[in-house]
Amino acid sequence: MKSISSRDNPLFKRMWALSHSARDRRKIGQTVLDGPHLVASALDAQVVPVELVVSEQGVLRVEIRRLLETCPDVPTYCLPDRLFAQLSPVDAPSGVIAVMALPPGPEPTISDGASVIVLDRVQDPGNLGTLLRTACAAGLEHAILTDGCAQAWSPRVLRAGMGAHFRLKIREQADALDLLTGYPGRILATGLGEDARPLYDLDLRGPIAWLFGAEGAGLSAELMRAATERITIPMPGAIESLNVAVAAAICLFEQVRQLRAPQA
Repeated sequence: MKSISSRDNPLFKRMWALSHSARDRRKIGQTVLDGPHLVASALDAQVVPVELVVSEQGVLRVEIRRLLETCPDVPTYCLPDRLFAQLSPVDAPSGVIAVMALPPGPEPTISDGASVIVLDRVQDPGNLGTLLRTACAAGLEHAILTDGCAQAWSPRVLRAGMGAHFRLKIREQADALDLLTGYPGRILATGLGEDARPLYDLDLRGPIAWLFGAEGAGLSAELMRAATERITIPMPGAIESLNVAVAAAICLFEQVRQLRAPQA
Protein backbone atom coordinates (compact mmCIF):
# COMPACT_ATOMS: atom_id res chain seq x y z
CA MET A 1 0.00 0.00 0.00
CA LYS A 2 1.42 3.35 -1.07
CA SER A 3 0.82 6.63 0.74
CA ILE A 4 -0.22 9.91 -0.89
CA SER A 5 -0.03 13.14 1.06
CA SER A 6 -0.33 15.91 -1.54
CA ARG A 7 -3.10 17.33 -3.71
CA ASP A 8 -0.48 17.74 -6.43
CA ASN A 9 -0.05 13.99 -6.79
CA PRO A 10 -1.18 12.93 -10.31
CA LEU A 11 -3.28 10.09 -8.90
CA PHE A 12 -5.11 12.47 -6.58
CA LYS A 13 -5.80 14.86 -9.46
CA ARG A 14 -7.17 12.07 -11.65
CA MET A 15 -9.29 10.65 -8.83
CA TRP A 16 -10.69 14.11 -8.07
CA ALA A 17 -11.63 14.54 -11.72
CA LEU A 18 -13.38 11.15 -11.79
CA SER A 19 -15.27 12.00 -8.60
CA HIS A 20 -16.50 15.41 -9.73
CA SER A 21 -16.61 15.65 -13.53
CA ALA A 22 -18.90 13.75 -15.90
CA ARG A 23 -16.79 14.99 -18.79
CA ASP A 24 -13.60 13.56 -17.31
CA ARG A 25 -15.30 10.25 -16.53
CA ARG A 26 -16.27 9.88 -20.18
CA LYS A 27 -12.85 11.06 -21.38
CA ILE A 28 -10.90 8.70 -19.12
CA GLY A 29 -13.44 5.88 -19.37
CA GLN A 30 -13.55 5.30 -15.63
CA THR A 31 -15.67 6.14 -12.60
CA VAL A 32 -15.44 5.76 -8.83
CA LEU A 33 -17.33 3.63 -6.33
CA ASP A 34 -17.63 5.16 -2.87
CA GLY A 35 -18.14 2.90 0.13
CA PRO A 36 -17.49 -0.72 1.13
CA HIS A 37 -21.01 -1.90 0.20
CA LEU A 38 -20.72 -0.61 -3.35
CA VAL A 39 -17.20 -1.97 -3.79
CA ALA A 40 -18.33 -5.35 -2.46
CA SER A 41 -21.30 -5.36 -4.88
CA ALA A 42 -18.92 -4.78 -7.77
CA LEU A 43 -16.67 -7.61 -6.63
CA ASP A 44 -19.67 -9.93 -6.27
CA ALA A 45 -20.49 -9.16 -9.92
CA GLN A 46 -16.91 -10.02 -10.94
CA VAL A 47 -16.02 -6.35 -11.55
CA VAL A 48 -12.40 -5.94 -10.46
CA PRO A 49 -11.34 -2.39 -9.49
CA VAL A 50 -8.54 -0.67 -11.33
CA GLU A 51 -7.33 0.98 -8.10
CA LEU A 52 -8.35 1.29 -4.47
CA VAL A 53 -7.94 4.35 -2.25
CA VAL A 54 -8.48 4.27 1.52
CA SER A 55 -8.31 6.85 4.27
CA GLU A 56 -6.11 6.46 7.33
CA GLN A 57 -9.19 5.83 9.48
CA GLY A 58 -10.86 3.70 6.83
CA VAL A 59 -8.01 1.22 6.65
CA LEU A 60 -8.59 0.47 10.34
CA ARG A 61 -12.15 -0.73 9.70
CA VAL A 62 -12.54 -4.50 9.56
CA GLU A 63 -14.91 -4.55 6.55
CA ILE A 64 -12.55 -2.37 4.52
CA ARG A 65 -9.51 -4.45 5.42
CA ARG A 66 -11.40 -7.56 4.30
CA LEU A 67 -12.15 -5.89 0.97
CA LEU A 68 -8.47 -5.09 0.52
CA GLU A 69 -7.59 -8.71 1.26
CA THR A 70 -9.85 -9.88 -1.58
CA CYS A 71 -7.97 -7.63 -4.04
CA PRO A 72 -4.29 -8.37 -3.33
CA ASP A 73 -3.23 -7.52 -6.89
CA VAL A 74 -5.11 -4.21 -7.15
CA PRO A 75 -2.90 -1.11 -6.60
CA THR A 76 -3.93 0.45 -3.29
CA TYR A 77 -3.22 3.91 -1.91
CA CYS A 78 -3.70 5.43 1.53
CA LEU A 79 -4.59 9.11 2.02
CA PRO A 80 -4.76 11.25 5.15
CA ASP A 81 -8.37 11.66 6.26
CA ARG A 82 -8.35 15.36 5.36
CA LEU A 83 -7.19 14.64 1.80
CA PHE A 84 -9.57 11.71 1.40
CA ALA A 85 -12.50 13.95 2.40
CA GLN A 86 -11.61 16.34 -0.41
CA LEU A 87 -11.54 13.45 -2.85
CA SER A 88 -14.80 11.79 -1.82
CA PRO A 89 -17.83 12.68 -3.97
CA VAL A 90 -20.21 12.40 -0.99
CA ASP A 91 -20.73 14.48 2.14
CA ALA A 92 -19.91 11.66 4.55
CA PRO A 93 -16.75 9.89 3.31
CA SER A 94 -16.87 6.13 3.80
CA GLY A 95 -13.15 5.41 3.99
CA VAL A 96 -12.73 3.53 0.71
CA ILE A 97 -13.06 4.47 -2.96
CA ALA A 98 -12.52 2.16 -5.91
CA VAL A 99 -11.81 3.14 -9.50
CA MET A 100 -13.57 1.01 -12.10
CA ALA A 101 -13.66 1.06 -15.88
CA LEU A 102 -16.93 2.23 -17.41
CA PRO A 103 -18.68 -0.83 -18.85
CA PRO A 104 -19.44 -1.15 -22.55
CA GLY A 105 -23.07 -0.61 -23.46
CA PRO A 106 -25.23 -3.75 -23.75
CA GLU A 107 -26.58 -5.00 -27.05
CA PRO A 108 -29.31 -2.68 -28.36
CA THR A 109 -32.09 -5.22 -27.94
CA ILE A 110 -34.61 -6.14 -25.25
CA SER A 111 -35.14 -9.79 -24.35
CA ASP A 112 -38.45 -11.10 -25.63
CA GLY A 113 -41.04 -11.16 -22.90
CA ALA A 114 -39.01 -9.08 -20.45
CA SER A 115 -40.38 -6.09 -18.60
CA VAL A 116 -38.28 -2.94 -18.88
CA ILE A 117 -38.10 0.51 -17.31
CA VAL A 118 -37.67 3.56 -19.55
CA LEU A 119 -36.47 6.74 -17.85
CA ASP A 120 -36.87 9.97 -19.76
CA ARG A 121 -34.72 12.98 -18.81
CA VAL A 122 -34.47 12.10 -15.10
CA GLN A 123 -31.77 14.53 -14.05
CA ASP A 124 -31.64 14.17 -10.28
CA PRO A 125 -28.86 11.67 -9.40
CA GLY A 126 -30.64 10.49 -6.26
CA ASN A 127 -33.87 9.84 -8.13
CA LEU A 128 -32.09 8.07 -10.97
CA GLY A 129 -30.13 5.80 -8.65
CA THR A 130 -33.25 5.01 -6.63
CA LEU A 131 -35.18 4.19 -9.81
CA LEU A 132 -32.46 1.77 -10.92
CA ARG A 133 -32.35 0.19 -7.45
CA THR A 134 -36.13 -0.19 -7.44
CA ALA A 135 -36.21 -1.71 -10.92
CA CYS A 136 -33.55 -4.23 -9.93
CA ALA A 137 -35.36 -5.09 -6.70
CA ALA A 138 -38.56 -5.69 -8.68
CA GLY A 139 -36.77 -8.21 -10.88
CA LEU A 140 -36.33 -6.15 -14.05
CA GLU A 141 -33.20 -6.69 -16.14
CA HIS A 142 -33.36 -3.76 -18.58
CA ALA A 143 -33.17 0.00 -17.98
CA ILE A 144 -33.35 2.44 -20.88
CA LEU A 145 -32.18 6.00 -20.20
CA THR A 146 -32.88 8.70 -22.75
CA ASP A 147 -30.61 11.63 -23.55
CA GLY A 148 -30.99 14.19 -20.79
CA CYS A 149 -30.83 11.72 -17.89
CA ALA A 150 -28.09 12.11 -15.31
CA GLN A 151 -25.00 10.03 -16.03
CA ALA A 152 -25.88 6.54 -14.80
CA TRP A 153 -22.34 5.70 -13.70
CA SER A 154 -21.70 8.92 -11.77
CA PRO A 155 -20.67 8.43 -8.12
CA ARG A 156 -23.92 9.84 -6.71
CA VAL A 157 -26.14 7.73 -8.95
CA LEU A 158 -24.04 4.66 -8.16
CA ARG A 159 -24.33 5.32 -4.44
CA ALA A 160 -28.11 5.72 -4.66
CA GLY A 161 -28.31 2.56 -6.79
CA MET A 162 -26.68 0.47 -4.02
CA GLY A 163 -25.28 -2.11 -6.43
CA ALA A 164 -28.22 -2.29 -8.85
CA HIS A 165 -25.98 -1.15 -11.71
CA PHE A 166 -24.17 -4.49 -11.65
CA ARG A 167 -27.41 -6.46 -12.05
CA LEU A 168 -29.07 -4.39 -14.79
CA LYS A 169 -28.51 -3.96 -18.51
CA ILE A 170 -28.37 -0.16 -18.70
CA ARG A 171 -28.53 1.74 -21.97
CA GLU A 172 -27.65 5.41 -21.73
CA GLN A 173 -28.53 8.16 -24.23
CA ALA A 174 -30.81 5.61 -25.85
CA ASP A 175 -33.36 6.06 -28.60
CA ALA A 176 -36.23 4.69 -26.55
CA LEU A 177 -38.73 4.89 -29.40
CA ASP A 178 -36.49 2.76 -31.59
CA LEU A 179 -35.86 0.20 -28.86
CA LEU A 180 -39.59 -0.09 -28.15
CA THR A 181 -40.49 -0.64 -31.82
CA GLY A 182 -42.08 -4.06 -32.00
CA TYR A 183 -42.05 -4.51 -28.22
CA PRO A 184 -44.19 -7.60 -27.54
CA GLY A 185 -45.78 -6.33 -24.33
CA ARG A 186 -47.76 -3.30 -23.23
CA ILE A 187 -46.23 0.15 -22.89
CA LEU A 188 -47.57 1.99 -19.83
CA ALA A 189 -47.10 5.60 -18.80
CA THR A 190 -48.42 7.41 -15.75
CA GLY A 191 -50.39 10.52 -16.58
CA LEU A 192 -53.72 12.24 -16.46
CA GLY A 193 -56.39 12.13 -19.14
CA GLU A 194 -59.88 10.86 -19.83
CA ASP A 195 -58.49 7.55 -21.05
CA ALA A 196 -56.24 7.02 -18.00
CA ARG A 197 -57.06 3.97 -15.90
CA PRO A 198 -56.31 3.36 -12.21
CA LEU A 199 -53.22 1.21 -11.70
CA TYR A 200 -55.02 -1.30 -9.50
CA ASP A 201 -57.64 -2.02 -12.17
CA LEU A 202 -55.06 -3.37 -14.62
CA ASP A 203 -53.80 -6.89 -15.20
CA LEU A 204 -50.01 -6.48 -15.00
CA ARG A 205 -48.94 -10.10 -15.31
CA GLY A 206 -47.48 -9.85 -18.82
CA PRO A 207 -44.37 -8.05 -20.08
CA ILE A 208 -44.58 -4.29 -19.62
CA ALA A 209 -42.43 -1.36 -20.67
CA TRP A 210 -42.83 1.19 -17.87
CA LEU A 211 -42.29 4.81 -18.92
CA PHE A 212 -41.33 7.42 -16.32
CA GLY A 213 -40.33 11.02 -16.98
CA ALA A 214 -38.58 13.74 -15.07
CA GLU A 215 -40.46 15.51 -12.32
CA GLY A 216 -42.02 18.69 -13.58
CA ALA A 217 -41.43 18.08 -17.30
CA GLY A 218 -42.75 14.52 -17.30
CA LEU A 219 -42.48 12.30 -20.35
CA SER A 220 -41.70 13.77 -23.74
CA ALA A 221 -44.70 14.06 -26.03
CA GLU A 222 -43.20 11.43 -28.34
CA LEU A 223 -42.85 8.85 -25.59
CA MET A 224 -46.28 9.62 -24.20
CA ARG A 225 -47.76 8.94 -27.65
CA ALA A 226 -45.85 5.64 -27.77
CA ALA A 227 -47.66 4.40 -24.65
CA THR A 228 -50.39 1.89 -25.38
CA GLU A 229 -52.12 2.82 -22.11
CA ARG A 230 -52.05 5.69 -19.65
CA ILE A 231 -52.43 4.95 -15.95
CA THR A 232 -52.99 6.84 -12.72
CA ILE A 233 -52.06 6.00 -9.14
CA PRO A 234 -55.05 6.57 -6.84
CA MET A 235 -54.19 9.23 -4.24
CA PRO A 236 -56.97 9.97 -1.75
CA GLY A 237 -54.85 12.58 0.02
CA ALA A 238 -54.59 16.27 -0.85
CA ILE A 239 -51.39 15.97 -2.91
CA GLU A 240 -51.23 16.47 -6.67
CA SER A 241 -48.29 14.22 -7.54
CA LEU A 242 -45.68 11.79 -6.27
CA ASN A 243 -41.92 11.74 -6.52
CA VAL A 244 -41.03 9.82 -9.70
CA ALA A 245 -39.06 7.18 -7.79
CA VAL A 246 -41.99 6.62 -5.41
CA ALA A 247 -44.45 6.38 -8.31
CA ALA A 248 -42.22 3.84 -10.05
CA ALA A 249 -41.92 1.75 -6.90
CA ILE A 250 -45.71 1.60 -6.52
CA CYS A 251 -46.18 0.54 -10.15
CA LEU A 252 -43.37 -2.02 -10.27
CA PHE A 253 -44.29 -3.69 -7.01
CA GLU A 254 -47.97 -3.85 -7.94
CA GLN A 255 -46.75 -5.88 -10.91
CA VAL A 256 -44.65 -8.02 -8.55
CA ARG A 257 -47.68 -8.55 -6.30
CA GLN A 258 -49.84 -9.67 -9.21
CA LEU A 259 -47.16 -12.01 -10.57
CA ARG A 260 -46.89 -13.66 -7.15
CA ALA A 261 -50.64 -13.90 -6.56
CA PRO A 262 -52.22 -17.32 -7.20
CA GLN A 263 -54.14 -17.59 -10.44
CA ALA A 264 -57.92 -17.37 -9.99
